[in-house]
Amino acid sequence: MVIWVDADACPVTIKEILFRAAERAQVQTVLVANHALRVPKSKFVRAVQVERGFDVADARILGNLTAGDLVVTADVPLAAQVVAAAAFALNPRGTLYTPDNVKEHLARRDFMDVLRSTGEITRGPPTLNNADIQAFANGLDRFLQQRRSENSAPSSPRRPSRPP
Repeated sequence: MVIWVDADACPVTIKEILFRAAERAQVQTVLVANHALRVPKSKFVRAVQVERGFDVADARILGNLTAGDLVVTADVPLAAQVVAAAAFALNPRGTLYTPDNVKEHLARRDFMDVLRSTGEITRGPPTLNNADIQAFANGLDRFLQQRRSENSAPSSPRRPSRPP
């Protein structure tokens, strides 16, 4: 399993949690962005810089994604593509996108986009707060623990079940 990070707009606090989790769980974590990133020296963490352009980082992530990988992103359309590829997506507020909920999140996002296109003034998401950061850390920890227990089970299935 690899943790892919849509790092262009990923908050620093979320990246720091991911760096610590990568070391603790010894899981490869790849940050993909269209600008240079600073990452700690680690055999588990690396940064990939892609060309500037619309969805270039998303395309790199999707092109390298395998079933069971985790993608950290606030981009709901990317999360929908990740889930369709039999992988997992977790947003920086701790929401795990699954086949059961990703369509609802995508519909809500599309609805807000339509409202904005009609001139309606909508507020963006609130600033990431401590509760959001804790929810992300807890969600990531639950995901990694479940994956660890699935991989250590004597008859682990090839396709993991979805975390709660």
